Amino acid sequence: MPTLFRRTIMLAGATAAVAAGTMRGHAAAAPKVAAGGPVYPFTLPPLPYTATANEPYIDAQTMELHHGKHHAAYVAHLNEAVKSYPRVTSLSLAEMLARLNELPEPIQAAVRNNGGGHAYHSMFWTLMGGKGGAPTGPVAAAIDRDFGSFPKLQDGFNKVGAKQFGSGWALVLVDRAGKLSLAARPNQDSPLMEGKTVLFGNDVWEHAYYLKYQNRRPEYLAQWWNVLNWQTVNARYAAALQGTLSI
Repeated sequence: MPTLFRRTIMLAGATAAVAAGTMRGHAAAAPKVAAGGPVYPFTLPPLPYTATANEPYIDAQTMELHHGKHHAAYVAHLNEAVKSYPRVTSLSLAEMLARLNELPEPIQAAVRNNGGGHAYHSMFWTLMGGKGGAPTGPVAAAIDRDFGSFPKLQDGFNKVGAKQFGSGWALVLVDRAGKLSLAARPNQDSPLMEGKTVLFGNDVWEHAYYLKYQNRRPEYLAQWWNVLNWQTVNARYAAALQGTLSI
């Protein structure tokens, strides 16, 4: 096991320094992006809009269950997993995921699944509540550059999401230079574990769409674009270029 979690006394000072640097406050509201990401004890972020805000494309009951039950469970299980490991709780959520293999082995699976779920969903809520339409701002130019056009991005993204076997996420990744790429990840596996950053993504777990769309995942993927908030996406893109985008 790596030294960080093995040598308690000798690294106490270093751990305190990490904690001081990572336990930053949350941004007050979108479109600002907190550089440090959530910190322990983790809490369920409120929806930034009413549960009905995304209708008719995403129904209120799905929003309430998805946020109040599924996301809340990830938060509770994550807190329970890490509470007895002070060195781990000194890290932000983004750091926990990026350094997953350094964490104590007994909690790695819990952080991977519940920490990944908390990170994804904390991002996911902020991406919706918008009016969809064509992208605007710097993101629009980046999409044209890297995908050829917005319709080409939509088509590729929807295909990635539809082909993801079982549960997972359809994603647009962004690197520090601002280059965009498509990806999919199973379950709650975060690209942060690979040193990669998500610009935006859509949840293709069945609990995200089944009440309204049943097994029609491609229809859900197509309709989701109608509630995308491009202002938030542009804020995340700016943060990515600055190296401050965390989750």
